[in-house]
Amino acid sequence: MNVVLYEPEIPPNTGSVARLCAATRTTLHLVEPLGFEIDDKHLKRAGLDDWPYVDLQVHGSWEEFTARHDRARLLFFSKKAARSYVSVRFREGDFLVFGPETRGLPEGLLDANEADSYVIPMVNPAVRSLNLANAVSIVLYEGLRQLGRL
Repeated sequence: MNVVLYEPEIPPNTGSVARLCAATRTTLHLVEPLGFEIDDKHLKRAGLDDWPYVDLQVHGSWEEFTARHDRARLLFFSKKAARSYVSVRFREGDFLVFGPETRGLPEGLLDANEADSYVIPMVNPAVRSLNLANAVSIVLYEGLRQLGRL
């Protein structure tokens, strides 16, 4: 499995996702521009001492990422999608794509990938969105459960 953070903005969220990826042996892809420096003290603090265990790949742009992984199955997660993430049948090697905390994935990207876009339903419509690290955890663990890796 692979987690892709498209233009992440908040260091502690990325640090938490990095720790999650280290714990699950999941590759973490960061797509620039980032809202912080990789050596940002808050990022490192959120990941604590787990950074040596993170399989991290940084991509200069979305175009660079997609060129490098042109045959990959990309699954997009957004509050703007219509189908629930529980409808996904995960496969080894899937790339789970999440957008930046304040804007989410771009509309054009979601429109072009509507068939592969999913939402984590929320019971309370008054809540704007889930925390990025929580959303990644929910989806990644469901994928790992389906693949028998837990």
